[in-house]
Amino acid sequence: MRIIQYSTIVDTVKTMCIDAACVLPKGVLLRLKKAREREPFPRAQEILDQVIENANIAANNRVPICQDTGVAVFFIDIGSDVRIKGGSLRDAVNEGTRRGYAEGHLRGSIVDDPIFDRVNTGGNTPAVIHIDIAEGDRLSIALLPKGGGCENMSALAMLKPADGSQGVAAFVRGAVAGAGGNPCPPVVVGVGVGGTADAACILAKKALLRPIGEHNKDSRYARLEEYMLKDINESGVGPQGLGGKHTALWVAAEYMPCHIASMPVAVSLNCHAARSAFAEI
Repeated sequence: MRIIQYSTIVDTVKTMCIDAACVLPKGVLLRLKKAREREPFPRAQEILDQVIENANIAANNRVPICQDTGVAVFFIDIGSDVRIKGGSLRDAVNEGTRRGYAEGHLRGSIVDDPIFDRVNTGGNTPAVIHIDIAEGDRLSIALLPKGGGCENMSALAMLKPADGSQGVAAFVRGAVAGAGGNPCPPVVVGVGVGGTADAACILAKKALLRPIGEHNKDSRYARLEEYMLKDINESGVGPQGLGGKHTALWVAAEYMPCHIASMPVAVSLNCHAARSAFAEI
């Protein structure tokens, strides 16, 4: 049995929150630069120049890439041989989030009641935390900050099994094109297929954590990812929804078994500031 201190998790999460808000993953920045090189439309070129400049300023000055620093969404794998000492795992993650958003001068965007009071909780907590049990004695933490603009454009459909891959691709293109400029394209598109309605939505979010450029290991899904990326970019929505060849930077799809009568499909989007952070303790 390996013991991990509560305070270690708090400090790790705090650092992750600040890093994710200020520094784009290298793969995202490289994709933005490639999109700029290949973008033929002057207005789209100008937008991509500004997006890249903004990312560089944020990283160099350790300031947020965007004022909307998002809902803190965590995916955590905890080994069965791990015990947390000094407090609970959820409390540690929430405390780390609170400290990270305070010390990093990141905006708190969470309200305590979705309908009636809508009073800011301060500290951007509670975080959204998904926990899975894994083998071993390690604690793996992935953070996906989800801004309101892109999160609001999430989509779910309960397709018929007979709709097949073409039905999935058509729904995904419709969801991204229908979102227009709201999610601040060029976007990264996460697609979840299978499971149940709720499981598909979680799969779509987890897909956004896969490094840009890394396809699904199943060659059939890899080909579908390539097709959907091409199909989405032919929509002409373009950077910030103002036209161009680059509506999406990448499409990542994940799947799981489902009921014989069902084919749930979910879409989760990240804006051009496709932020994430990872740590292992």
